[in-house]
Amino acid sequence: MNIRPLHDRVVVRRMEEERTTAGGIVIPDSATEKPIQGEVIAVGHGKILDNGETRPLDLKVGDRVLFGKYSGTEVKLDGKDFLVMREDDIMGVVEA
Repeated sequence: MNIRPLHDRVVVRRMEEERTTAGGIVIPDSATEKPIQGEVIAVGHGKILDNGETRPLDLKVGDRVLFGKYSGTEVKLDGKDFLVMREDDIMGVVEA
């Protein structure tokens, strides 16, 4: 994949949600919600501040992040679905 997000934008690949409950019941695709977790695939160079300086992003490629259910813009590249969103739309980094 060759995509380089501009400024303070990041490219995120949604992580798949579990499709079975703790009791072993399989949840169909039509009943599941969109995942709100993903992996950062690419990051921009940073946010341009009012004084002209560039502030680097706190995120890096490979970070697992949480984001809002309706955040970002969905794009399809090489047959795969991704989200392009601003760093401000990301609520946090999931640390293992």
